[in-house]
Amino acid sequence: MECCKKVYEWLCNAKAYLIILSLQFGSAGMYLITMDALNKGMSHYVFVVYRNIIATVVLGPFAFFLERKVRPKMTIRIFSELMAVAFVEIILDQCFTFLGMKYTSASFASAVMNSVPSITFVLAIIFRLERMKLKEVGCLAKMIGTVVSLGGAFLMALYKGPILNIAGSSATNVGQPENVNDPSGNHWLTGACFLLIGCAGFSAFYILQTITLRKYPAEMSLATWVCFLGALQSGVLTIFMERNTHVWSVGWDSRILAYAYSGIVTSAIQFYVQGMVIKTTGPVFVTAFNPLRMIIVTALACIVLSEKLHLGSIMGGAVVVVGLYLVVWGKSKEQKKHSMPASPEKDTLQRQQQLPLSVLRSDDNNNNKPQMVIIGDKNHDMEEGRTVNIENQQQ
Repeated sequence: MECCKKVYEWLCNAKAYLIILSLQFGSAGMYLITMDALNKGMSHYVFVVYRNIIATVVLGPFAFFLERKVRPKMTIRIFSELMAVAFVEIILDQCFTFLGMKYTSASFASAVMNSVPSITFVLAIIFRLERMKLKEVGCLAKMIGTVVSLGGAFLMALYKGPILNIAGSSATNVGQPENVNDPSGNHWLTGACFLLIGCAGFSAFYILQTITLRKYPAEMSLATWVCFLGALQSGVLTIFMERNTHVWSVGWDSRILAYAYSGIVTSAIQFYVQGMVIKTTGPVFVTAFNPLRMIIVTALACIVLSEKLHLGSIMGGAVVVVGLYLVVWGKSKEQKKHSMPASPEKDTLQRQQQLPLSVLRSDDNNNNKPQMVIIGDKNHDMEEGRTVNIENQQQ
């Protein structure tokens, strides 16, 4: 029984970590399935539309029935914030990320997305979700880590380097369009820029989601609204960008698997669970586990998709990971400092200062009868004391 109790306590304490780790494995699968569908001609604009439609259908009934009592009333201000959250997540993040991945590769895209925590940290400072105290070691570590992580992302974008011969990675992937995920193509730098825009959108999504949850504390309903409004916005964008109506066909191949998997796992489930974790840990913690996804995607992409792995991607990814964990280490140092209990001597001194002080005084308006004045903490300004008439006690 004692062993089971310890295991239960460990699971409770590690719940947030286990949830985020599970989401990283789910996201890694999405990268591989989506990359395979993109190589077979799937439109990334249509993919975003179908993905969010499926997520809305899956989440909608649960959000409607399970959050009826906790869901606040919709106002114009909340609706406008939901529109903004949907825009930065669906349009800026998903559309640009998948467009960049189409021009580069799944492993490269997952590596560049590791810069999300650093960008999130910068935005968190701007929106005052993170504090800046340059004299603290933790704050300096977060600043240095942010600069290092962004430098690694630009290193991957600007330097490819020689191809690394890894088992399965040098084979030619049949059916890939020319200059799409070939790192030596002319679209490589363009794809990297699209991925960085997607990173900025993803970071903005974390920040806006954190702010919106304060006014709309219903994670499942918020995720449903984001997917629904994102489907509408991406649908309008697709109508302008895709003139060929044939791209809307579902197709009974890897495309329908990509729609279903992305809609259910990485939109419906991830948005809801992510919102729950953000409420307790903050946006920086949620983005701190992206390097695990990069490792999973890179390993499986070389084996399953036969992607070419370049030295620049490895070097840049390593630099990004170093910067990322400097940010995480600095964040943990700050949390430990603020959660550190006060010393026994200091606690005893505070208790002594807060003990009531009783004195006798004479009140002219009360016939000079003695009264007791109880004064609270002496560090506060002129608090009102409770007066207790001790006339009855003397009798």
